Amino acid sequence: MNVGVSYKRRPTVAVLATGGTIAGEASDAAQTIGYTSGVVGVDRLLAAVPELDDVAVIRAEQVARIDSKDLDDALWITLARRVNVLLAQDDIDGLVIVHGTDTLEETAYWLHLTVTSAKPVVLTAAMRPFTALSADGSLNLLNAVTLAACPDAVARGVLVAFSNRIHGARDITKVSTYAVDAFASPESGILGWVQDKRVEFQRRVTRVHTIESVFKINAIDTQNPLPAVQIVVSYAGAMRIVIDALVDAGVRGIVIAGTGNGSIHTTLQQALVNARMRSIAVVRSSRVGSGHVMRNGAAPDDLLGLISAGTLNPYKARVLLMLALAQGWSEPTILQSLFDKY
Repeated sequence: MNVGVSYKRRPTVAVLATGGTIAGEASDAAQTIGYTSGVVGVDRLLAAVPELDDVAVIRAEQVARIDSKDLDDALWITLARRVNVLLAQDDIDGLVIVHGTDTLEETAYWLHLTVTSAKPVVLTAAMRPFTALSADGSLNLLNAVTLAACPDAVARGVLVAFSNRIHGARDITKVSTYAVDAFASPESGILGWVQDKRVEFQRRVTRVHTIESVFKINAIDTQNPLPAVQIVVSYAGAMRIVIDALVDAGVRGIVIAGTGNGSIHTTLQQALVNARMRSIAVVRSSRVGSGHVMRNGAAPDDLLGLISAGTLNPYKARVLLMLALAQGWSEPTILQSLFDKY
C-alpha cells in the first residue's frame, strides 16, 4: 500500500540533531574521510533541504554536536527523555533524530525500548559529510521527515530512514565502512521504502517496543550511570584476562560475542563461569552479523546460567541487558524471558 503524506494541515515534526557525518565539514569537497563531525548546525542542515516545507512544519533543536563513536549513556538518557517530552505534546506529530552512522543502530534500539509514544520516531544519518560531492545527508533527511510525518508510520516502533529504505530499530546494522547504502537488516529484511515523498510499508515488527515496553527511562537517574555492561569477543587464542579485569572492575553484565552460533572459547567460558559465581549477568551473542544464537545450542546455557541473545547482535544485546539490570532484573530466567520478548 502506497501512502502519500496528506493532511488537512501540514504535520509538525520535531528534528533533534546530535552531530555525526551528516553534519560533517571538510576543506575539500572530494574528501569523505578526515572531516570534522558535527560542525554543521541543525539550521544549516534544514536550510539545505527547502523541500521539507512541502512535507511538514519543522521544530528543530541542537541536542549535541558529537561524532557518534563518542556517544555515552548520559546522552542516551537525555535524548530519550527529550523525545518523550516532545512526543507528549499534542502539536507534535512525529520526530526525527539526526545521528552519526557508527552507533546509530544502538541509539535506535535504545529508543525502541524507552520511547513512551506510538508517534513515529525516525533516525537518519549520512555516510558522506555535508560538504562532500554527492553528499547523501540531505536526501536522507528529507526521507526521514517524510516518514515521521506519515500516518502509516504510527505504532511501528523506532524506525531508520536511510538510502530510501525503512529499517526497524531492532533489525538494522551497519554493514559497510564506506558505501552510501551502508545499512542492512539481516534475516528479517527492511520494513519498506520511502522515495519521492511517498512511503510504502511491506511488513510490521512483531517484537514488543515503545508504548508496550516495560523499560521506563524516568526511573533512571541521569547523574547515575547505567549498570556497567561490557562486550568481549571470542576468537582463536583468546585469553581470559579481559573478562577477569572486567569482573574485578565491578561490571554488572558481560555480553560475549561468540563465534558461529555463539560458541565460546574454552578459556573464556571458564572465566565466564567464574563471573556468574559473582552474580554477573552473561549474555551469549554472536560476532557473525546475521542468524540467531540458539539457547542451549553452542553452550549449555541452563547449566551455566547464561542468556541467549537470539537475533540481537552484541551491541544491542548490551542495550537490553543494561536496561534490564537498571530495572533490577538479574535472574537468568527473567533475563531470558526479556530477550525472548524484546
